[in-house]
Amino acid sequence: MFGKVAADVLGISDVGSVIKPENYDKVDTDDYVLHEDGEKIFFLIKSKSDEYCFTNKALIHLDGTSATSKKRMLHRYDYHAHKIANVMLETAGSIDLDIEIKFTMGSKQYTIDVHKKHLEELKDLYKALVKIAELSRENEILLAFAKQSLELASTTLSSFKNDDNNLVEQFKGLNQAAFNWLVETREKYHVKDFGFVFERYINN
Repeated sequence: MFGKVAADVLGISDVGSVIKPENYDKVDTDDYVLHEDGEKIFFLIKSKSDEYCFTNKALIHLDGTSATSKKRMLHRYDYHAHKIANVMLETAGSIDLDIEIKFTMGSKQYTIDVHKKHLEELKDLYKALVKIAELSRENEILLAFAKQSLELASTTLSSFKNDDNNLVEQFKGLNQAAFNWLVETREKYHVKDFGFVFERYINN
């Protein structure tokens, strides 16, 4: 009993370690990375029961019910569908052996305990997640502006008088142009691959 309490106080009951890139292929989550589609691991934290794999496209969480159980639940949170927010880094106290990185992905809240010897590496992850959160917010705003711009242009064009004989052809042309413009705008502001962010901040 005393040992369990002491472990909880010191933060060593299930403290994670940062895995080096040369060992990525030795962890279970590597099997679930979409390597065939250009997905790449940039940061990986492993504890006794969990693995947190940050790729250029998603967080892959292999969730263990306990350190002694073999049961695992695999969760995948793509950055474009589950927005990152509220990123925080809590450093260790005088008797703590762990530090914590906290963030939300969509409606899911994460608190990951990591051994304090990995503080410098965790600072890099913190900066990368903060930047992804910032870019996602900005792109969401810009995409909304783009849609408003299209609606304004459509309203303006509809106010002009048209030759009834050419109305159908004009509608087809405008509809196709609007569709193409929306697809291009979404591709520009709906980012799915944040590899460029990880490459900037993660020092592997």
